[in-house]
Amino acid sequence: MTNVAGQAQKSPLTGLKVIDLSHVMAGPTCAMLLADMGADVIKVEKIPGGDDARRMAPPEIAGESAAFLIMNRNKRGIAVDLKSEGGRTVLSRLLQDADVLVENYRRGTMERMGFGYEALHASNPRLIYCSISGFGRTGPYADRGGFDLVAQGMSGLMSITGEGPGGPPVKLGAPVTDITAGILACVGILAALHSRTATGQGQMVDTSLFEAGIIHTYWQSAIAFATGTAPGPMGTSHPLNAPYQAFLAADGWITVGAANQATWLRLLETLEAPELGYDPRFVNNAERMRNLPALSSVLTPLFKRHSLAEWLSRLENAGVPAGPVLDVNQMHVDPQTLAREMIVETTHLTAGKVKAIGLPIKFSETPGGVNRAAPVLGQHTREVLRDHGFSDAQIDQMAAQGAIQMPDSTKAVTP
Repeated sequence: MTNVAGQAQKSPLTGLKVIDLSHVMAGPTCAMLLADMGADVIKVEKIPGGDDARRMAPPEIAGESAAFLIMNRNKRGIAVDLKSEGGRTVLSRLLQDADVLVENYRRGTMERMGFGYEALHASNPRLIYCSISGFGRTGPYADRGGFDLVAQGMSGLMSITGEGPGGPPVKLGAPVTDITAGILACVGILAALHSRTATGQGQMVDTSLFEAGIIHTYWQSAIAFATGTAPGPMGTSHPLNAPYQAFLAADGWITVGAANQATWLRLLETLEAPELGYDPRFVNNAERMRNLPALSSVLTPLFKRHSLAEWLSRLENAGVPAGPVLDVNQMHVDPQTLAREMIVETTHLTAGKVKAIGLPIKFSETPGGVNRAAPVLGQHTREVLRDHGFSDAQIDQMAAQGAIQMPDSTKAVTP
């Protein structure tokens, strides 16, 4: 990234050193965000096989797991056997001056390897140690493993997702607790780094998939706290405002958010049905919520009269928030997606040109960005170990002993 004067611009986290011991999604999400914002993230993968996401296939791109590729861009990757003395020596050296460690092992795993928080805090008091787990490091479920599906079920999310009462529980299509836990971890790390500027001390950052799911129930929890009744699924409708849902137009689905009285009245004018504003069932938001099935029944045939394009034009002109329901391919080529640089391309060592999702945070003075593809297994092992004082002879010896792994030497590995 360069500025108008041709000088290199620093990203917000330039100079931050992060050791990423995580795998699959929640931890890699956190580390990827840190990397996108300029941190030097060193992804430490296990031997044999590396991150389990490498085996989440199909689909593949030139033999590489698409799932792994999309979660691990901007990171330097090394492959280490942490069960070996040489592998533990490598990790110890990396952690001596690291700013952040991200891990998502079960509780006790890091301690058994000699890399628990207390030990690392004693040797590097400035280290921010971030643990992401299924249920957190305290409480009766602390020793349980965690998966997004389980967290969605136990956090209440699956009870409020679906078309309506009486149906089976429905999981959100995206692994929302994994992704949100990664974002929460990133927020916690940044807060701990801010605290460190005043105290000089690192600390433990502890979050979980379970908690990540719980925070998505803010509205439903507010209702339950106030009424004592747990809300159920409402399809695309909102639990507190109406109309705020998807409607079927003549040629596809449209979402409409008439979330206040003024917008509701503008919507009625656009629908050419102003008389509904005087209907006692719909006279205010409280009545619309009480009569939501009737409201949907009345509005649906009105939307079916015109195409998506016609309604989007009319609603935009009227100042009523609305949008089409896009599939993922359509979202990828939407002009707003492209204008916000949310689709990026990198060049992978073996897979060639690979597309990924861009950084969703923009900075006016210290831009982040995506400039490195996900590594092949062990791609940067030699480079990173050299950076940390290991000689080529020591690196070759550890490789021969199986403590570390590097790619096929016939491949031209690029930084």
